[in-house]
Amino acid sequence: MHVFGIIFLFLAAVLPLSFWSVAIFGALTSAATIAVLPVLVYWFLLDAALGTAITGAAVVLLSAAAMIVNHVSVAGVWSLAAVLIVIGVTLQVVGHRVFEGRQPALLDNPTHLLLGPMFVMAKFFTALGFRRDLAVIIQEPSQKVPRGSLPGSGKFQRGPNPRS
Repeated sequence: MHVFGIIFLFLAAVLPLSFWSVAIFGALTSAATIAVLPVLVYWFLLDAALGTAITGAAVVLLSAAAMIVNHVSVAGVWSLAAVLIVIGVTLQVVGHRVFEGRQPALLDNPTHLLLGPMFVMAKFFTALGFRRDLAVIIQEPSQKVPRGSLPGSGKFQRGPNPRS
């Protein structure tokens, strides 16, 4: 639910901005690309590998947004963006409350929307067996990592527990 919710919210945010073309240093781009660049730099600075992967996903989503605005009316794009926001937020809230038993962090602090893509990409990397260092940080609080499975670890380690 995180993955689809975040993808839908990202696409909803860039869709309307994809209408406006902007010339930067002689190159034509969209306002969506300009708006996304700072957050892509932020994600890259937090973690180069995850930031690079998120940039690849952003390129795909920005391209999809460009194709949509080229084939759908202005009212259709705004309607689609509204529907994507409703579905994206619903997926986040249901996923957190039903499956995790807690409120989404974005309801307390909307800036957590900027961390969602990083979290999902980190989960993806760890699911593929990469970045064991991140697996310890983002694992469920009830999961334990066996002794000696991480460099420098001598005890069982637990992930952060937001309820403690």
